[in-house]
Amino acid sequence: MSIQKLREAMQKAERICVFTGAGISCPSGIPDFRSAKGLYSETDKSGYAPEEIIFHSFFVKHTDLFYEFYKSKMMYPEAEPNKAHLYFAQLEKQGKKVSVVTQNIDGLHSKAGCTEVYELHGSVHRNFCLDCGSFFDGDYVYKSADVPKCEKCGGTVKPDVVLYEEGLDDNVVKGALKAIREADLLIIIGTSLAVYPAASFVGYFKGETIVLINKSPTPYDQKADIVIYDDIINVIEHLV
Repeated sequence: MSIQKLREAMQKAERICVFTGAGISCPSGIPDFRSAKGLYSETDKSGYAPEEIIFHSFFVKHTDLFYEFYKSKMMYPEAEPNKAHLYFAQLEKQGKKVSVVTQNIDGLHSKAGCTEVYELHGSVHRNFCLDCGSFFDGDYVYKSADVPKCEKCGGTVKPDVVLYEEGLDDNVVKGALKAIREADLLIIIGTSLAVYPAASFVGYFKGETIVLINKSPTPYDQKADIVIYDDIINVIEHLV
């Protein structure tokens, strides 16, 4: 019944905003953060907890340890878009107005073909020298020995990924809020809605229908018009 309601809402909607978290990328082989088997449940071989390592201050003090963890646990260069990423990209190709606001840093929405993507927490595919600002792609960082250094000036290269203690990019936030505010259907997928300020963005939705698809309950379930507790791939397979 919920799938049918979702299908009807999608057919009716002129502007769809998809708000995604780690759950949409798990089927692509990228682990989430907060589940029982997620990234935060582990202790790194360095002895530090993952949540400690992804602080800006840790990056500054222990850049080598940060990169050991980052390259082994947060970069997945072989990952490909799954059926869910491709489904929303295909909707856009069919003429639907689709925007994506994502908390993920994997770049899979863009790789699938979505053109309006707001990456709230940055991307592993963008990296910059802290000294001269030179750009480096994810492959350069992943294949570098130890801490990646700038080819031009020798400075340390940092991922364009938002670490704890860092603020979100103002332009990305403005674009994301505009996309949410102007949509008449908001589909929230694979997120616990526990990370702020990103989770608060759903409050800017002024449209008709909120759909929440997640394996477990979230703090926003009561505000949603349609709630589906399932893996997103199962949902997509029913939709198509």
